[in-house]
Parts: sequence; C-alpha cells; structure tokens
Amino acid sequence: MTIRSGSPEATRTLAAAIGPLLEPGDVVSLVGDLGAGKTAFAQGLAHGLGVSGPVTSPTFTIVQEYEGRLPVAHVDVYRLDTMQDLYDLGFDELIDDGRVTIVEWGDLIAPALPADHLVVRIDPGAADTERVLELSFHGARWLGRRAEIEQALGVREPGR
Repeated sequence: MTIRSGSPEATRTLAAAIGPLLEPGDVVSLVGDLGAGKTAFAQGLAHGLGVSGPVTSPTFTIVQEYEGRLPVAHVDVYRLDTMQDLYDLGFDELIDDGRVTIVEWGDLIAPALPADHLVVRIDPGAADTERVLELSFHGARWLGRRAEIEQALGVREPGR
C-alpha cells in the first residue's frame, strides 16, 4: 500500500489513524534514510495510541517507553553495533510483553523481527516535504487488518 504525505504533520496524522487499530504485541518497523520521517511517523502512532506527552527520538537512549491505551516501546536501533547488542537490550522481552513496539531502522534488525509485523518504508517524494510511505503487511495478523487500515487511511488499493 502506497500513501503520499505532504508534510511531517500529514505523516503524523496518517500514523495517528493507524494507532487505534494497534493491538498488544504489534511490531511496526520504520525504514528510511536519515530525516525521512520515521520519528514523525512514530509520534503519530504513539498519539493515536493515546500517548499525551511529547514523543522524542530514542537515538541515544535506544528505547523510550510511553503509556497510552497500550504501553508503547519506541526503539531506535541505528546506534547498535551487533545483533547481540539488540538481544542484550532485551528486545525479545519488549516484543513479547503485550505492548506495541515501534522500531526505527527496523531493516537493520529484520532477522530479529517477529513473523507478524508491519513495515513502513518512508522515501522522499517530488517536493522537499513530500514523503512516499510504503506499507508492507507481514504475517496473518497484519494481513487480516489490511482492509481496516486502508479504510482508516482513506486508501483503496487498485484491484482490491
């Protein structure tokens, strides 16, 4: 599913529409270059989950946790050197603890992601502030919610 966003605020709004559909144990992997809008998307997801305070990039802390309708773990794996660092961080416990886990730079740890996860790839668009978001649904859990997410985002894929 491909969506275009015209600004960081529009990216947050799109992500916030997905937030109410998230369930305990969901993992959302955010992929894109530096400055692509991964944190803006994470902020929107968190606010859509009822997180009321500021949501900041966990670049240096690696993990930020928030309370909303569901607990949220916002993870940035960019600064990790090895997969072992990820396991030392307790990543397995984060994704198995009934919270929603948002992973920035998720492509760097793709083998560690559960079979059921959503990938949001964010790439530059034609204009400076435009972004192209490509949502990929992995596993039965996410494939079963695709139509619901399309409806929440006001998107209808061709041929569907």
